Amino acid sequence: MSQSAVPTVTAVILAAGKGTRMKSTRPKVLFPVLGKPLVSWVVDAVAAAGIDDVVAVVGHGREEVEASLSARHGGRVRTAVQTEQKGTGHAVMMAMPSVPSSATGVLVVCGDTPRLDGAALSALVALWRESGSKAAMWVTTLADPTGYGRVLLDDAGRVRRIVEQKDATADEKKVTRINPGVYVFDRAFLDATLPSLRADNAAGELYLTDVIAAAAKAGGVAALDVDADMTLGINDRQQLHEAELALRAARRRALRLSGCSVDDSAIVDADVVVGVDVAIAAGVHLRGRTTVGDGTTIGQGCVVTDCALAAGVTLHPYSVCDQASVATGALIGPFARLRPEAQVGADAHVGNFVELKKTVLGRGSKANHLAYLGDAVIGSGVNIGAGTITCNYDGIGKHKTTIEDGVFTGSNSTLVAPIVLGKDSYIAAGSVVTDAVPQDAVAFGRARQQNKEGYAKAVREKNAARAGKKPK
Repeated sequence: MSQSAVPTVTAVILAAGKGTRMKSTRPKVLFPVLGKPLVSWVVDAVAAAGIDDVVAVVGHGREEVEASLSARHGGRVRTAVQTEQKGTGHAVMMAMPSVPSSATGVLVVCGDTPRLDGAALSALVALWRESGSKAAMWVTTLADPTGYGRVLLDDAGRVRRIVEQKDATADEKKVTRINPGVYVFDRAFLDATLPSLRADNAAGELYLTDVIAAAAKAGGVAALDVDADMTLGINDRQQLHEAELALRAARRRALRLSGCSVDDSAIVDADVVVGVDVAIAAGVHLRGRTTVGDGTTIGQGCVVTDCALAAGVTLHPYSVCDQASVATGALIGPFARLRPEAQVGADAHVGNFVELKKTVLGRGSKANHLAYLGDAVIGSGVNIGAGTITCNYDGIGKHKTTIEDGVFTGSNSTLVAPIVLGKDSYIAAGSVVTDAVPQDAVAFGRARQQNKEGYAKAVREKNAARAGKKPK
């Protein structure tokens, strides 16, 4: 929040629960969907609603949740601690001391609802303001409302109260109008009502829904009907999977509408930035904070994590790239691997079964087949022959290989670092190079060939005798 901003609505995100049905030591709100933790989807939805003052109530796995919020959102989200999970009402009680005095309204949302829509949250705040009600809430209808609190109406069709599943009668359980757990409260009314909450219910908890009942008696509760899909929370891994599938499809649709071609089996994580005229083939997974420039083509089965791909790059099928950068017009793969800190220059080629690690490959340079290049700085216009490797590790430390512009390394060259290959030098095929090569020199690092005339016949006879067979 900026120094000059004065919040009139503060968002409180309930993120303290353990999530027992996830059957994991990981806090539920940190499970990822499209590479982004559940709670971060909620923070971003609140931001999209125009609310930048946010308090997250944390409890189970507090340190992990706080670390995740800090890493992704910096100082945008403050935290309040609920040391014992005594219900939603108790959680909001713990948050209220962190809500600034300037806030006249409090938006309450759950931290496990990744499909929240910022526009619908904004509409709820607007409804609360326009209605003058003590509270406003989302409502939706589910064919199977099991597990959700039921919204009960009075004879005039207004919200009367919410009854939780555990406390509902048989008739009340038949109600399909449910409470998604998204509310806006008048701050003064919330402050006055929270202390009166009582744990006289089947769960023995302080229910925030009891504030809704009090608001209904104090002048009414404004209700906004919303699409059920955006309200669904995550309670187990099946629901997590269903949310993942839905958000994958939504992401693909958005990319197509923005000018990309995306196969139905591709996965593009939430934080990935994709330009226009990008083609994403079957089985591709773009992960983390990857950026993809205009006109780039990503072939089948590629996995790209935290990479910067410039415009006009081609990734041929089944290439794996991790924390690497690829400049305009470069060609990668098929079956190439770019490891962390690999930098591929403009119009360079990294071909099949070539691996780069912490290596700069200069403009127009080519390593087209079966090479390993680690801890190397390679200039422009360099040719790396098939089977070439940099021997960068001596068992204790890593060492640098420098290959200057225009160098040609023949096939099966072994470059023992630290070493410098001078500009426009040649390395003869099959050489083991251990000393610096001057500019324009040709290096031979191999034993002289010897031919023993007629000796092949003797070798065949010897081998046949050992095998107990007649020689051919």
